[in-house]
Amino acid sequence: MSRAERGPARLYHRAVVYLLFFILLLPLAGTLLYSLATSWSASILPSGLTFKWYIALWSDPRFLAAFGQSLLVCVGALILSVVLILPLLFVVHYHFPRLDALMNILILLPFAVPPVASSVGLLQLYGSGPFAMVGTPWILIGCYFTVALPFMYRAISNNLQAINLTDLMDAAQLLGANTWQAAFLVVLPNLRKGLMVALLLSFSFLFGEFVFANLLVGTRYETLQVYLNNMRNSSGHFNSALVISYFLFVLLLTLAANRLNKDKD
Repeated sequence: MSRAERGPARLYHRAVVYLLFFILLLPLAGTLLYSLATSWSASILPSGLTFKWYIALWSDPRFLAAFGQSLLVCVGALILSVVLILPLLFVVHYHFPRLDALMNILILLPFAVPPVASSVGLLQLYGSGPFAMVGTPWILIGCYFTVALPFMYRAISNNLQAINLTDLMDAAQLLGANTWQAAFLVVLPNLRKGLMVALLLSFSFLFGEFVFANLLVGTRYETLQVYLNNMRNSSGHFNSALVISYFLFVLLLTLAANRLNKDKD
């Protein structure tokens, strides 16, 4: 392709990308505008703009409690995931690399069973008896751990393959480090980006999870998505403010993590 032909081709490609980006942002922009509208019914544009829906949302003790409880179960599940999955990945990739194919199948099992079917089984198993946990955050942390497992495993596993774990460990041991020192001082810092990606993907997914939270705890431990479902009969402006607040929180968290990642490069 000549240079004269590249110009129109690039312009066309950019136009397609910008058009797709506009289409993706259009529903979000409409939700944002509706959350700021005093009323919007019979006209193309709202009759006025106000922040009263956001003030009402962030001054609602029930919303603040649901927001904090969602953070608690998500962070708890992610801490459990890191503590259990990182050693497992290290052992599999360094000592038993042939097990990686089997692990790739096993980690997909949480997605093979629908959440509703899993919830029914969990209700029967943990609804009574010595391990009665239905209605408590502990059962959510366990469920969210299984949901986060595929994201965590794949992201960190790809990172381990990229850094060539075996050669890195052998080099560290040749320089006098034992296995634990090499794992914590050499391998772990090289996994920072993969771990950050895994945590962000998992947190974004878990923070918006609804089925497990609604069936297993409901209003007894109300999370953000359960709160949104319970407020569905309230003002649409209020619910739009809730959706935009959720989106901005995840967006700011992602931007902060990316900035932190760049600062440490």
